[in-house]
Amino acid sequence: MIKPLDLDGIARNLTPWLRAKLGVQGELRVVDMLRPSLGISNDTAVFTAEWDDNGAVRRRRLVARLLPSERLVFPEYDLARQYRVMDALAGSDVPVPRMRWFETDPSVLGQTFFIMDACEGEAPSDVPPYHAPVGMCFDATPEERAAMWWNGIEVMARIHAVDWRARGLSFLGVPRDPVAAMDVQLDYWDGYFQWARTDESQPVLDAGLAWLRANRPQPTRTALCWGDSRLGNMLFRDFRVTAVLDWEMAFLGDPEADLAWWIFLDWNHSDGYGIPRLPGFPSREETVARYEALTGTRVANLHYYEAFASFRFGAIMARVATIMRAAGLPTPSDDFASNNPCTRRLAQLLGLPEPGRA
Repeated sequence: MIKPLDLDGIARNLTPWLRAKLGVQGELRVVDMLRPSLGISNDTAVFTAEWDDNGAVRRRRLVARLLPSERLVFPEYDLARQYRVMDALAGSDVPVPRMRWFETDPSVLGQTFFIMDACEGEAPSDVPPYHAPVGMCFDATPEERAAMWWNGIEVMARIHAVDWRARGLSFLGVPRDPVAAMDVQLDYWDGYFQWARTDESQPVLDAGLAWLRANRPQPTRTALCWGDSRLGNMLFRDFRVTAVLDWEMAFLGDPEADLAWWIFLDWNHSDGYGIPRLPGFPSREETVARYEALTGTRVANLHYYEAFASFRFGAIMARVATIMRAAGLPTPSDDFASNNPCTRRLAQLLGLPEPGRA
């Protein structure tokens, strides 16, 4: 089974470290620690540090993001890169948590970690998907769902407008030009797929990768791309974004990839699971039109990037299937690694035979 986080151990070992970082002279307590999600690509704990200050009790809600020590979804997990991206965006009009400290000494928690401020707000659920009849999106009115969606798209447009050079984000890898940036992405996800795949045949992903290589577009923009752009990676309060989270897939490239990933993940969380979309969430066409109005650019290659999104998530699902099997967890089907919503969507987009069908 997947080993749970040792929250008591984290609290115990963080206490003296935080006391030194915060310059607390007296006792410091780490309380109310919890794991906020069941994600398998990272280890996260939310907690409160409290201490006495001349008779007054001070409290600070914080988040610890730890380098995962097992069940890796990615072959390399660059925690420092995530920290640097969010730290670089501090003070911009992209809402991100305040980054506090980055620690590489394994004697503290056994692995590298960073601490950031906790932000107010709630994230739409990935499990169960936010279109399911439960949770914050289901409880919202259609007007509130639309407000959440549009504010998320507005924040995405702000990400793409960031002056990434001025913000010191060149460490993400400055491409020679927008076309070269796409080549870098294709090479990365090709390598990821070869790492993630098992002996199981992957006809749709193999054909999809070949199509992506043969039909690469000629993008004209290079922008900061969030990489994992979706409602579930945002915190909302009163249906407005309070924080943009999870920058592990950030890159410099064509921002249409972010828009397509957002649209694909929404499809995955509704049709992909056989769940009707909740009323109020805008359509694909309305979303593209609003994004074009916000950015002053034309979306020219959405079909390509939707296929790219399906391939990327399909490769990730191949890895997730391996992790689930190794952990003794049941998969939805014996051929889940090659037959899942991502591969079925990729087959639909490219006119390929759907997996599981003769």
